[in-house]
Amino acid sequence: MQATDEMEQALDKDRKYLWHNILPYREDHRPMVGVRGEGSWITDLEGNKYLDGMSGMWCVNVGYGRTELAQAAYDQLAALPYFPLTQSHLPAIQLAEKLNEWLEGDYVIFFSNSGSEANEVAFKIVRQYQQQIGQHYRHKFIARYRGYHGSSLGALSATGQAQRKFKYEPLAGGFLHVSPPDSYRRPAGLTLEQFSEQCAQAVEDMIIWEGAETVAAVIMEPVITGGGLLVPEASYVQKVRDICTRHGVLLIMDEVICGFGRSGRKFGHQNFGIRPDVITMAKGLTSGYLPLSATAVRKEIYEAFKDSELHGHLRHVNTFGGNPAACALALRNLEIMEREQLVERSQLLGERLHQRLTALHDHPLVGDIRCFGFMLGIELVADKQTKEPVPLSVITGIIAECKQRGLIIGKNGDTVAGFNNVLTLAPPLSSTDEDVEFIIQTLLQVMSISRLDGLVGEAT
Repeated sequence: MQATDEMEQALDKDRKYLWHNILPYREDHRPMVGVRGEGSWITDLEGNKYLDGMSGMWCVNVGYGRTELAQAAYDQLAALPYFPLTQSHLPAIQLAEKLNEWLEGDYVIFFSNSGSEANEVAFKIVRQYQQQIGQHYRHKFIARYRGYHGSSLGALSATGQAQRKFKYEPLAGGFLHVSPPDSYRRPAGLTLEQFSEQCAQAVEDMIIWEGAETVAAVIMEPVITGGGLLVPEASYVQKVRDICTRHGVLLIMDEVICGFGRSGRKFGHQNFGIRPDVITMAKGLTSGYLPLSATAVRKEIYEAFKDSELHGHLRHVNTFGGNPAACALALRNLEIMEREQLVERSQLLGERLHQRLTALHDHPLVGDIRCFGFMLGIELVADKQTKEPVPLSVITGIIAECKQRGLIIGKNGDTVAGFNNVLTLAPPLSSTDEDVEFIIQTLLQVMSISRLDGLVGEAT
C-alpha cells in the first residue's frame, strides 16, 4: 500500500511539473518511474523489473549500475569539478587522445554536450573551413530523408523526418535531402547492387544540380537508426565517400548512435572501410551516465583554422562541453569496453539475435528484419505484397505487451507519415546470454499472439 501511495504521489507531481520528451499530452499518462538499474535491467518505483531493450535512448552501452563510472566522476568532481576549454584540463586531453586511437585516424576533437550540439559544431566548422580555403560559395548540406541528426535548429534542418519538423518551420536554410537506401522498398526489378548505385547517384545528382561549388558537405549516419534502421549495402557508403572526394565536398559521419561498439566495430563507418572528414558522436561515449559529445575533425581541416586574420579562428564556445567529470567518466567507459571486449561481444550478440529472430520472417505482419551490430529493426506491414505499413495501434500494442512481460522495446516514432512501423532493439552491449534469450523468447511469444486487429490471446 505504501509503494502504491508513493507512486501516485510521484505521478501527481510528474503531471504537475514535468514536460516529457516527444509524448502527446494525456491526462491519465502513467510513465514508468525508474529508481534503479543493474546490468540490462531497470527497476521502477513499484518494484517491477524490466529488461531495457533500447539501452535508454540507444546509449547505455555498458549497462546500468557501473559503480566504477560513478567513482571516476566523483574523483574528478572532488579534484576539479569544472574548468572551461577556453583553457584545458587533463581528462579532456586524455580523452581526445583516446578517441583518436579508437578512430584510427588523425583527428582534432571539439567537445560539446549532446549529439545535436556536436552536429551544430560540425556545420559551423565545415562552412568556415570552406570559406577559409577560398570556397566562398560552399554553404549547402546534403542529408537523407528519414535520417535524424538532432533537435536544435541546424540539426533539425538536416533531419529528414517531416513529423519532427512540423510546426517548427521555417528552419535553417541550405539543407537539402535525397532518398535513403531503403533496400526493402526498392523498385521491383532492381538488384540490391543496382539500387545502391541508384541511391548513391542521387547524392551526386544533387551536388551537380545544386552546383558543386555551392555544396559544403554531406551528412549521414552509417545506418539510419531512429528513422527505421535502414542498413545500406556496403558499396553505397563507399560510393558516397568517393562522390564527396570527387566534388570537393566534405563527408560528415553522424556516429551518435552507431558509435562506441553499437555497430560491432568501434564506429559504424569502420564497417564500410571509409574515412570521414568529420565525425560526430555522443550517447555511448559515456554510456549515457553524463552528458558529453564530440566533433572529430580531420587534422588537415583543423589546419585551416590557424589563419591569423581577423575571424580566422573558430568562434564557437560551449560552457559545459568537455566537463572534466564527464571526460573522466568517458575514459573509464572506454576502458571498460576494451577490458570486457564489448565491441566484439556486440557483433556476437547481434548475430545471435538476428539468427534467432529470422523465424519471424514467416509471420504475416513481418515485412523485413534488419540488423547492424547489436541493434535490430522489424518492419511490420499489413500486406506483404504491397508493403503497406501496419496501423500505429499495432505497433503500440506490441510494445505494450512486451512491457507487460518485462521487456522494453522501441519504435521509429514521429518520423515520416505512414512509416512509423518499425520495432527497434538496441540492448546494452554488456547484456548476458540469459538477457538475450529473454529478449528473443519474449518477442517470439508476443509476435505469436499479434495480428493486424491487435493482440488476440495466447496462441495454442
